[in-house]
Amino acid sequence: MEIRQLRYFVAIAQYGTFSKAAEKTFVAQSALSHQLAQLEEELGARLFHRSHRGVELTEAGRIFQTHAVAILRQIEDARSSVRSSIGQLTGKVVFGVPQSVSNALAVPLLQAVRQRYPQVELELTEELTGNLTHQLRIGRLNLAVLFDDGQLGEFAYERMVTERLSLIRAAVPGERVSAKGVSLKKALTLPLILPADPHGVRPIIEAKARASGYPPPNVVADISSVSILRTSLLAGLGQTLLPTMPLKHDIDAGLLHASPVVSPVLTRVVAICASKHIPVTAAADAVLRLTVELSHELCASGQWADATPIA
Repeated sequence: MEIRQLRYFVAIAQYGTFSKAAEKTFVAQSALSHQLAQLEEELGARLFHRSHRGVELTEAGRIFQTHAVAILRQIEDARSSVRSSIGQLTGKVVFGVPQSVSNALAVPLLQAVRQRYPQVELELTEELTGNLTHQLRIGRLNLAVLFDDGQLGEFAYERMVTERLSLIRAAVPGERVSAKGVSLKKALTLPLILPADPHGVRPIIEAKARASGYPPPNVVADISSVSILRTSLLAGLGQTLLPTMPLKHDIDAGLLHASPVVSPVLTRVVAICASKHIPVTAAADAVLRLTVELSHELCASGQWADATPIA
């Protein structure tokens, strides 16, 4: 198995046709087909279904794609590490961020990396936390922001901030709302729209309910997309338990109302994670340190609402 075969395979999977993959990899289509045939023979499995419209991955192909992408990522990381060892902080850092954190962190982090490390290419990807965990585990991500629910032991991680959760619902015109907040016990009985288990805040809310001796949350809809959740809340289809940052624009505009959860307070811990088993490049380590620093600055300035830095 050769590195070029992995590159050709990944290109075919990405572009869906041999002709487009050959064009992008600067190799003749016949040579591309020959290398793929050798790879399939070595693996003892067909990697693609061929049709007149192009190609699609077989089940074996989908499994192999995960490993091929991770291997190529680690090869590139190795090159970047060598360059960085001679004083050039360069390379690509693939960083996964949950949907509910990107509103607070994504743009400030892109700006900070560009300013401090102009030779580092930062690729941000926004995913559900369950997907981020899998991609970090297999090496498709260098770093990921995850929530510390007691299950991060397989990763190297550092806690950054604690976010307070609120009960968020559509605002009712003319309604007077108490500033005292809402008890967790009451919030759990209301019709809630939450991410599907095990994504986002769902495991944290269910664990807090169990620890407090309360029944599980009254979930009327599982929605793991922040944009769909937002439209559902605005339509009055239910309420949710989230930090305010993902929906801050609508809360500030008076379209949504947020009541902090009290008695007990409901929080989540935001952590930055890397693999324990795959070496962290110098560029990724620099971005990790910068992310922790930036998260504290965003809390101190109030830009990351309802968040408290963890020393």
